Amino acid sequence: MKIGFIGLGIMGRPMAKNLVKAGHELVVFDYNKEAVADLVSCGAEKAANGKEVASKSEVVITMVPNSPHVRAAVLGENGVAEGAKSGTVVIDMSSIDPTESRAIGAELEKLGIDMLDAPVSGGEPKAIDGTLSVMVGGRKELFDKYYDLLMVMAGSVVYVGELGSGNVAKLANQMVVAINIAAVSEALTFAKKAGTDPELVYQAIRGGLAGSTVMEAKAPMILNRNFNPGFRMELHIKDLNNALNAAHAVSSPAPLTGQLMEIMQGLKADGFEKEDHSSIVKYYEKVANTIVKPGN
Repeated sequence: MKIGFIGLGIMGRPMAKNLVKAGHELVVFDYNKEAVADLVSCGAEKAANGKEVASKSEVVITMVPNSPHVRAAVLGENGVAEGAKSGTVVIDMSSIDPTESRAIGAELEKLGIDMLDAPVSGGEPKAIDGTLSVMVGGRKELFDKYYDLLMVMAGSVVYVGELGSGNVAKLANQMVVAINIAAVSEALTFAKKAGTDPELVYQAIRGGLAGSTVMEAKAPMILNRNFNPGFRMELHIKDLNNALNAAHAVSSPAPLTGQLMEIMQGLKADGFEKEDHSSIVKYYEKVANTIVKPGN
């Protein structure tokens, strides 16, 4: 299948590589020339812009930071819409506001272009090994048609509903993840302040009801003081901003999400926005005047 891929960042680059490894013909575009050169070395073809990508592809995948970037890549000057033929499909795998997914989809529909929103969860490690979780919104027949393609990059691909529903699911995921990291951070900080080795507390509770995928991924990073980004704090701030906007639009209260947004804004002010979102623990360390690391 001839696939266009726009956005070769921390997630998009390994996702695109997995498509090439699976034998698909890829046409790629990104402003990062080094990232493009890396994909070309793997067998992809480079394009000058989204318009050229679309002109050479039957399906175009976008993986860019936020709603304005998707709109620019798809509907902007030299964007996908200018090069796409009627019947082209856009699969937006970015994490954006679901209301904007629907608005962009409506504009594309006027041009005979179909769209799926298919945001992902799992961070860079799962993007590399092709085991992402993908949440998909759009027409069911399109989902069925491109399921196998999405599975090349994923361990799980789930249909959620109409266009925009994929991003509703992704934002729900990001709400749970942020709150869960905060809960792990709060508990380990408590353990440290109480004079009990937080590493041993983690080992004691990980197999019980408190255990979670988030705990397994983030507690070791916290304890090892490893805050290299698998998922940057600034991107989680973006997701929570979209989550709060979407929640407010439908009058759905989100007090815990709001609290996490404020915690992350404080961490951004302290200069930690480029770090992994496990740096949420640094908020607790600051207010508790301690460092969460192994030992009493």
